[in-house]
Amino acid sequence: MATIHNITTTYSGKASGPYLRAALLTGKSLASGAIDIKDNIQFKEVMQLITSDANLIKPGTCDFDASGELTTSEVTLEPKEFQVNLEVCAKNFRSSWESLQMRGIKSGLPKSFGDFILEHVVQKTAAALETAIWSNTTSSANIPFDGFETLAAANSSVVDVSATTVTAANVTTEIGKVVDAIPTAVYGKEDLYIYVPTAIFQKYIRALGGFGALGSSNVTAGIDDKMQTWYAGQQEIFYDGIKVLHCPGMTSTKMIAGTTSNLIFGSSLYSELNQASVLDMSSIDGSQNARVILRGSAGVALGIGSEVVLYS
Repeated sequence: MATIHNITTTYSGKASGPYLRAALLTGKSLASGAIDIKDNIQFKEVMQLITSDANLIKPGTCDFDASGELTTSEVTLEPKEFQVNLEVCAKNFRSSWESLQMRGIKSGLPKSFGDFILEHVVQKTAAALETAIWSNTTSSANIPFDGFETLAAANSSVVDVSATTVTAANVTTEIGKVVDAIPTAVYGKEDLYIYVPTAIFQKYIRALGGFGALGSSNVTAGIDDKMQTWYAGQQEIFYDGIKVLHCPGMTSTKMIAGTTSNLIFGSSLYSELNQASVLDMSSIDGSQNARVILRGSAGVALGIGSEVVLYS
């Protein structure tokens, strides 16, 4: 068995990229490919949005006769700096680390004990960010930026759908309200999604399994007559041909419909200011503690509000 000596591990600047990428982009929503990711924003990025009216085309003539109008607007994405400062007792992690080594696991085994601790913290950071990108506000204690739900609620051009208590009996009706509200400009686009929280996703899965009217004579055998066993957790889920994405970080009563290009996440993965470190405190204070440090940035932006639906 390998002896664990000093466990200090430090990655700075671009070298911290793999750990910051895991901390930022492995939450379910961001890892799904259903959110546009801009990972090299050093300070802020101003994105120009272009829309057009319905009068671009007219009968052909010999003359140039301008018609229609292209309208531009701007959305600014400014990732906010965050840090993770955590002190852990390294002793509590040693048995798990040594067990992995003794089993001879090669694939995916962290390079060092310090990396092993860092990966645990990265997983927790990713889970926290999964919630932040949806429901955060500028006054949030973790990272001070507005999440997608907050931005959509504040945008007067977003299409609003009034919410009610969602159950397995009415979930298809309620998701249908979201679908019916999707603007013609984006309906049918390949990157169109309905983003739903765990509570609503669970009820939709149950309804598709034939339990939309549980306890009544309307219970059916569901998809392929498999009842509740039809869903194995890997299949893509659709409603009227539109992909339904399970987003664990969303507020349990809300839904959003929009295209990938309209929900934008930004960070500075390649900044020289980034850091991912584990500091061994044993030589400093004689303890068995280790300090874990992550430094990076994150933020989100909403594109064309009139092409987004908020169920709230």
